[in-house]
Amino acid sequence: MLPGADLADLEYMAFTDVGGVRVCRTGYTGERGYELLVPATDAGGVWDALVAGGAEPAGLAARDTLRTEMGYPLHGQDLSEDITPMQAGSGWAVGWSKPEFWGRAALVAEKEAGPARRLRGLLATGRGVPRPGMDVLVDGVRVGVTTSGTFSPTLRTGIALALVDSASGVGLDDRVTVDVRGRALECTVVRPPFVEPHVR
Repeated sequence: MLPGADLADLEYMAFTDVGGVRVCRTGYTGERGYELLVPATDAGGVWDALVAGGAEPAGLAARDTLRTEMGYPLHGQDLSEDITPMQAGSGWAVGWSKPEFWGRAALVAEKEAGPARRLRGLLATGRGVPRPGMDVLVDGVRVGVTTSGTFSPTLRTGIALALVDSASGVGLDDRVTVDVRGRALECTVVRPPFVEPHVR
């Protein structure tokens, strides 16, 4: 990884400093990996050293595909000021025991009433790739919208995360269609992750 560094025993969610580089055993791909925090002035040299050591560059699109396979929400798409943690399935990250924080009353009320919509996984059973912003339909009636979507290289099929209206009654293993530019793509509602994680 880094010249002279043995990071095999670094525990998940831990970090260490190696030669001016902070190495974190975190990541947002579902795979065992590391994030490097370096001063901007040193980033080019660290990059060159990693590539010279055998690392293969990959862009953000690769990270986005992997995090979607894990069902990890992306802020601004699957989680935002308009999509609450309860809707996004991230209620576990809220400090419910804290007596006060911005938005606490609204979140507690939503938790007690149940969210009006929930983030679900969609696994394509037909040919096609769902993308963000596509309607999710049951018998031609709109019941939700995709927030993330991609082709899963692991499963060799289209996958998506979608906000589905709770009142629709759509649950796990139900069939829905996604309107992919005017063509109906058949999907099954599943619970992410779509593939087995290997972060630990």
